[in-house]
Amino acid sequence: MSSPRSAVPTAAAVPSPSAPVTGGPATSSTAPTVAELMDFVRSTARDEALIASLPLDPEGRTWIRLDGPSGSEAWLIGWPPGTGTGWHDHADSFGAFTTAAGALKEHSLAVRLPTDGWKTLELTDGVDRSRELATGQGRAFGRNHVHEVLNESEVAHAVSVHAYYPPLPRIRRFSRTGAVLRLEQTERPEDWQ
Repeated sequence: MSSPRSAVPTAAAVPSPSAPVTGGPATSSTAPTVAELMDFVRSTARDEALIASLPLDPEGRTWIRLDGPSGSEAWLIGWPPGTGTGWHDHADSFGAFTTAAGALKEHSLAVRLPTDGWKTLELTDGVDRSRELATGQGRAFGRNHVHEVLNESEVAHAVSVHAYYPPLPRIRRFSRTGAVLRLEQTERPEDWQ
């Protein structure tokens, strides 16, 4: 969540939608399932009063922190025209997001990257994926999912709802030139909260 403007805060593979994700240092038997995160982001995206409460800035992303299910971290995010996240991952967190207004585009990599110990990787052909996410559409993703999300509209804001479990321990940010992916920085929660 680099360089957006904060609004006033308020109170491997994609896991099976019905099974809790286990393993790793931060999960427990009370972890939400991917399906629960997806249900949460979809139902929250239908809350018209909440969506309307998000202040929209013409130049930078805005957000409100939400209480997600079963201890997950959740965000309502506003996207001005032409803005995006840049390439990043969510470390050991899995999650889901849904477009609540407007449309977003997601570019992702269908490959599992090493978690640590590298600065530059050359990607092989065929790992790029893209999808359009119109209002009401969303997706779930597993740990170490590398993607970028964009509002490609030249005139309309987009709004989305995101949920992660465990709460984000870090976000790694990447730059990309052709097939070369470079680790640029690692952010911790204190950098975006």
